Amino acid sequence: MSLPERVAVTVAGGSAVHHDASAATTEINVDGWQKVCALEAIPMLGARVVKSAQGNIAVFRTADDAVFALDDKCPHKGGPLSQGIVFGRKVACPLHNWNIGLEDGNAVAPDKGCTRSHPVKVEDGAVFLQVAALPPQ
Repeated sequence: MSLPERVAVTVAGGSAVHHDASAATTEINVDGWQKVCALEAIPMLGARVVKSAQGNIAVFRTADDAVFALDDKCPHKGGPLSQGIVFGRKVACPLHNWNIGLEDGNAVAPDKGCTRSHPVKVEDGAVFLQVAALPPQ
């Protein structure tokens, strides 16, 4: 299994800078949405990692092209969720096989815990992450 591609997004004082070799300019609209990548850049049933000042964010793509974003950290032992297996609307942590809901970041019973979810959307084939919603560190 190949590791997810990483894109650096630096967030400081409410602004963001996108560092991606394929992107020539930073694209942040008034509402704080940051273009992360094209939808096709995220493997189906896979993830792409966005680096932020608050830590890594895993952006997931499901079989039906739904996109979700969670902190790239399992609530159990901090495993990298971006390296887990996506199925339905869940991801299985690669360390201990905890199932985490992509829609809300909650562990599936009987496990308990939650990882932070982030607003994400797809427009015109591009994936956007709302960096204004990222809490300060």
